Amino acid sequence: MFHKVVKSAKLISLPDIYIKLKDLMSEPDYTMAEVAILVGRDPGMAARFLRIVNSPLNRRVHKIETVAHAVSILGMDQIHDIVLSASVAEAFEGIQTKLMDMKKFWKRSFYCALMTKQLALGCGIMESDRLFVNGLLHDIGHLFMYLSIPKESQQAILNAKKQDRPLYLVERELLGFDYAELGGYVMGRWNLPQSLQATTVFHPEPARANEFVLETALLHLGSLLVISDLEKRIFGEGSFSVDPTVWPTTRLTEEQCLNFRQTAADQFGEVANSLFL
Repeated sequence: MFHKVVKSAKLISLPDIYIKLKDLMSEPDYTMAEVAILVGRDPGMAARFLRIVNSPLNRRVHKIETVAHAVSILGMDQIHDIVLSASVAEAFEGIQTKLMDMKKFWKRSFYCALMTKQLALGCGIMESDRLFVNGLLHDIGHLFMYLSIPKESQQAILNAKKQDRPLYLVERELLGFDYAELGGYVMGRWNLPQSLQATTVFHPEPARANEFVLETALLHLGSLLVISDLEKRIFGEGSFSVDPTVWPTTRLTEEQCLNFRQTAADQFGEVANSLFL
């Protein structure tokens, strides 16, 4: 079953612009002017890029009109993550699945991105934007499953709800693998950063993580907070129980997490429709 899904996943690749950006970043003497030219050369990417940069979430005093201006004030990590996020969305553009409305999927992922970033800020992580990307892409394995094995994926969802058990455990029993394992595998084939691969694979069971332990714990919390909210369930109970290793790792409390969720939910309502999702 896993090989069937992987085979279909190979048909979807990231746009050339992301590959070219990675290649450019690997050169020791690249310039930000070259980055701006590369991003601005693709009209679709340039539009998405500026839409994200100018979103209400970033609360800029003046609107940024050009890619060159945006590149001049952003760090390279931020540029990479914006292009990556837009590239993944573009890779699935026009693809439809009966099991999941694509716009709904990306909005839910965006909510998780906001949630994970809020948790990161609460832990004092300065590079919280990288956690935003972790939250945005953590569920990508499900997209490939919905496209390739929709009936089996639907059955796993129904079984998990009926049994009040975590979906990843039901998927392992029914399919022999879970969405997180698949997502991490695809990220590896796309040569995405190791931090994204590791947090994606291990966020359902953060105690298994040997590296990026804090980031994985935060993604674990973020995904549970978001899904429990959207499904009107109680965070921390039943299939939304938190791995106990997360609390000493993050030094957060359940009350803090729920407060952060309210902040993320408010941001989600404010900015979701302004982005490319």
